[in-house]
Amino acid sequence: MKKDFSLSAVTAGFLAVLISYAGPLVIFFQAAQSAHVSAEMMSSWVWAISIGAGVSGILLSWWLKVPVVTAWSAPGTALLVTLFPAITLGQAVGAYLVSAVIIFIIGVSGYFDKLVQAIPKGIASAMMAGILFQFGVGAFQAVTSMPLITFCMMGIYLLFRRLLPRYCLVILLVISLVLAVALEGVSLAGVTFTLASPVFITPEWTWGATLSLALPLVLVSVTGQFLPGMAILRSSGYSTPARPIIITTSLASLGVAFFGGITIVIAAITAALCTGKDAHEDAKKRYVAGIANGVFYLVGGCFSGTIILFFAALPKELIAVLAGLALLGAIGGSLAGAMNEADHREASIITFLATASGMTFWGLGSAFWGVVIGAVAYLLLHKPWFLPAKARRTNSTTVS
Repeated sequence: MKKDFSLSAVTAGFLAVLISYAGPLVIFFQAAQSAHVSAEMMSSWVWAISIGAGVSGILLSWWLKVPVVTAWSAPGTALLVTLFPAITLGQAVGAYLVSAVIIFIIGVSGYFDKLVQAIPKGIASAMMAGILFQFGVGAFQAVTSMPLITFCMMGIYLLFRRLLPRYCLVILLVISLVLAVALEGVSLAGVTFTLASPVFITPEWTWGATLSLALPLVLVSVTGQFLPGMAILRSSGYSTPARPIIITTSLASLGVAFFGGITIVIAAITAALCTGKDAHEDAKKRYVAGIANGVFYLVGGCFSGTIILFFAALPKELIAVLAGLALLGAIGGSLAGAMNEADHREASIITFLATASGMTFWGLGSAFWGVVIGAVAYLLLHKPWFLPAKARRTNSTTVS
């Protein structure tokens, strides 16, 4: 690992953790408020998801030699906001355990791998571009409320992208924190270092929690996290099967559930930071970014209370700009991958638009529907066998 180590890979891993804490963690705050839990319990939740993501990410990246970035189910966490306080913490933990077992069975069966392999590469790339699109746009939308720091960060990014491209994100991160303190008056005085104290929660199984939380949690985790997450790995050139990833993360989910940790999954959005060229020019050495990501999660878990205070102090616009600029390379690569597949370009465009729209239907997110709609478009527009016999003959004559 010494010869594969690089500062750019470590930075990519850190940025992935930074964005995860600054974004999806907000949903955890909302869920905690709905459940009326104490600060100690909230700290335990963050400890659990951090340790689960850290351990599984390190193991998978080291074992598979692929930048596997794991996290917690963000759409699954959103379910909690609507269910608390109707269900208790014990019932929620019981539902976490049920969903982990179901996802484990899905992983062992191997059916998920067949699903991922059946998705055309252009459609997978278009789905990834659609997911990341909102983050790219968010970087420029921040100009409205924080113009000075936003333009400064963009200028710094362009300058060092030209002069020191490999260390551009490292420099941007450091300078953006300095700008936040100097220009926005951000104070970190209230941030203190305190170790986390995990709180054990006795699980309670009920049909109501299983039907309202466990089963929807499986559905949104598989369609909203594992599906786009594996598509990101595939579009980045990694042919890693989903089976070991799903099995490992489901086992991690079983372990952290007792402390309030929701389902551990492969990351979809932040994974793009670690699988692209910004992490390392050599794809075989990017696994270091996955390991670094896991290590930073472990550190964050140990100081979960401190992490909460730190990110609460940073302006959300700063995180938005940082995320958008850091993901520019991934967005560009995904768009290129979608457009390069000339034989189903139109279906890829449809996939991109459907995913970027943020649509939800039947409780399923735009990443799932983008693939479904794109796949239907691919079959109707580009598969000769799908056409009536007369149309196939006409199409063949036209091509000849």
